This record gives sequence, structure tokens and C-alpha cells, in this order.
Amino acid sequence: MRIDLLNLFPEMFAGVFQQSIIKRAQEKGLLQIVLTNIRDYATDNHRSVDDRPYGGGSGMVMMAPPVFAAYEDIAGRGGPVDEVILLTPQGQPLTQNLARSLAPKQRLVLIAGHYEGFDERIRKHLATMEISIGDYILSGGEIPAMVLVDALARLLPGALGDEYSSVEESFSDSLLEYPQYTRPADFRSWKVPDVLLSGNHQEIKNWRQQQALERTRERRPDLLERDIE
Repeated sequence: MRIDLLNLFPEMFAGVFQQSIIKRAQEKGLLQIVLTNIRDYATDNHRSVDDRPYGGGSGMVMMAPPVFAAYEDIAGRGGPVDEVILLTPQGQPLTQNLARSLAPKQRLVLIAGHYEGFDERIRKHLATMEISIGDYILSGGEIPAMVLVDALARLLPGALGDEYSSVEESFSDSLLEYPQYTRPADFRSWKVPDVLLSGNHQEIKNWRQQQALERTRERRPDLLERDIE
């Protein structure tokens, strides 16, 4: 299996990926891990990879252009890509069954962000899957990426096979986050919703609430059921 990991802090992975089962899987030729720094694909003088969200709000949002550029550069090397996985709290929970379904894949691309969230066009037009390791706040997607790689490495045939022990997560009753966008307003004809450019804060608030509710109902209806209880 080859895992390409698009991220902003490659140095964070050195210790984890050079220890234990992940190290042994690599030494046996069962696993190849390739780190790519998204910032290398920024085009301005400041090597910017994030910007303020359209419609206002706190935090910064990962921009679409450098993420797409990084993926398109590496995708042409190393064989066909089976899945492009976004590490995000909005994804499906990582379970042992999910890890087992991914373990036979030949090549995965993981995208780990480090700010408030991703421009929604990365979710819609690049990622094929979103995975979460739990409903809690981390500084970025690097640690979730490490968790996923570790879970997969132990399942590769021929890797030292201590039985993987999964931990069930307890989820809060909050809604999933609404879609986020940042510059540019029009990227590859994928446009930011007009309401976020309107300057009408009440309409933006209403749109975000509606989107959050719809996303939660679609992806995690159990959260709404818990809230009712």
C-alpha cells in the first residue's frame, strides 16, 4: 500500500512513522508513506494556504488552489489513486470495519488541514471520503492522519499482527459544521453561494443554520435523535 499524505507540517510525522508497526511495515515493503507539503504549492510571496472565510466568522479556512495543485502533482506518480480522504470532524467515524475496508487498497491520499476548516470545494470536488477519529477539537488533521495510518498498517498482510483494539467514541449533541468557502469566489466554475457574498448577516446566519441541520440530518441523524431525547 502507498499512502500519500498532503499536509502543512511534515516534520510532525517523523517520530511516529519511524516507530513500531508502521516502521516495520515500511521496512518489509508492505507500506510506502510519501509526505507532501501543501505550502510548496502556494503561489504568492507569503506562501499562503489559508484565508478568511467568506461571510465572516472566526478562524482561517484552507484555500482550494494549493490543495488541488498538490494533489494533481502527486496523483500522476505512484499508480492509480483509490481514495482521497479528508481528515475532518465532519467525516464518518473511523471504525475497525472502515479500516478493514481500506486496508486492501493499493493507494490512498490523505489530506490533513490545520485551520478552521477546508474550502467546501475541496470536499465536493476532490475528496472521495471524509473520516473523523472523534467528536473533539484538535489543532489539525495531522494526528488523525497518524491514527488512520497506524490502524491501516496493522492490517496489512505480513505486518506484525497484534490485534487492533478499537476505541468507541462518544459523540456530542451538536450539529455538524456548515459549508465553508474562501477566495477565490469562482474556482474552476465552482462558485461560492451568493448568500455568503451578500453582506446580509441574518441571511448568512439562517443559511448556515439550515446547511448545518441538513448536513447533520444527512450524515449523522443520530446526533439529532440524541438532542430530541
